[in-house]
Amino acid sequence: MSTLSGKNYPAWAAYLALALCLTAWPAAAGTDQARIAEREVLSNGLVLLHSEKRVLPIVKISMGIYAGQTEETAELAGLSSLTAALIKEGTVSRTADEINESIEFVGGGLSAGGGGEYTTISLSVLSKDLELGFELMSDILMNPTFPEEEIARKRAQFKSSIARQKEDPGSIAEKAFNQELYGNHPFAWPPEGTEESLDRITRAEIVEFHGKFYRPNRSWMAVVGDVSRDEVVALVDRFMKDWEPGEPARDLSVPLGFPDSRKVIPIDKKITQANIVLGHPGVHRSHPDYYAVMVMNYILGGGGFASRLMDSVRDDMGLVYDIRSSFDPHKTIGAFKIVFQTKNESASTAMNQVLHEMERIRSEKVTAQELADAKAYITGSLPLRMDSNGKVAGLLASVEYFGLGMNYLEDYLEAVQGITEDDVLRVAREYLDPDHFILVAVGDQDTITLE
Repeated sequence: MSTLSGKNYPAWAAYLALALCLTAWPAAAGTDQARIAEREVLSNGLVLLHSEKRVLPIVKISMGIYAGQTEETAELAGLSSLTAALIKEGTVSRTADEINESIEFVGGGLSAGGGGEYTTISLSVLSKDLELGFELMSDILMNPTFPEEEIARKRAQFKSSIARQKEDPGSIAEKAFNQELYGNHPFAWPPEGTEESLDRITRAEIVEFHGKFYRPNRSWMAVVGDVSRDEVVALVDRFMKDWEPGEPARDLSVPLGFPDSRKVIPIDKKITQANIVLGHPGVHRSHPDYYAVMVMNYILGGGGFASRLMDSVRDDMGLVYDIRSSFDPHKTIGAFKIVFQTKNESASTAMNQVLHEMERIRSEKVTAQELADAKAYITGSLPLRMDSNGKVAGLLASVEYFGLGMNYLEDYLEAVQGITEDDVLRVAREYLDPDHFILVAVGDQDTITLE
């Protein structure tokens, strides 16, 4: 028996849940494999991902655009986030109020966000209102005006958020870790930018960023729900016929280097709990070992109360309230980190136990029960990420960005099922390094002791 969400299930139950999920997707013509969606590249370069689901009269659209943080410079950090936050604030033919009132009148939703690896635009409407929704979505996508007063308002909002983060020790530690790990890569600076970089961003630079990067050949559109492929293509032809391609996205597969030894970055803040981030380079999302790394990390510290770190550092030693490890996989690079808070005086003890657990998973095989529990959770939780059209559209956008293929569901299940104790040991030895890492410790440096 394996443990899943606090209950006991046979290990095959989680696999069955995903298998049942797969049956909800129609088989592609000429293949025995169920596909998560049908994919095609339209004449202007836009990638269309379509999944027709007629159960409810609802359509969800999730667009991704290579106009994220990776296209910024350090001097203009926050440009992607600011641009995305402004595209709904007025177009050539509509004010911001008119856009909001139009979509709200039909009970729909239209949003945009940037600052990560790519910018997103999301639309949710009843199928009878899809034409209106598509018109509004294409309008903010292609024709934003970026009024100066809205730029000033959004800039002030961003600065207010940055000021709050400066008082949060967890945010301070994360930012310092990213700066050290990523170096000159765009992930080194905060997605929302800095107060100084935001002041440097002008309307002309926002207009240029939008015009250069918001292009169809840099975009993909996932459409899920009560609409046919031909209906979607007709809407694209009607409302996006003047949307012209631009330059392709650039490759940012810059290798990350490990520190020569253990690099400690102390940040003094007069608080009683030390906030600690420990980590080093990880694996990217499409790496062949990604699934084995995911299983290994679940056992180490990604599985919440089911993980070794929680069991050891929290339950047995009582040093932390919460502790978690993660592999943050980007498209071409990734990071491994362990985050926890502990009393300043116990920071060294907690850190040593963390390193002990890293070494233990590298030196001996995990148990059959640990492996079964991890695989059951990882496969069993996937259907919960697909229990609505909106979640499916978001998942499709992610699948396309990372190049995971339209047979993603079957590939996911097969990859996780095939992982063995030997695989976990191998990837732990290859991708965890308890001797070469970055350690950021935010706390009262007069009382923190780190060996």
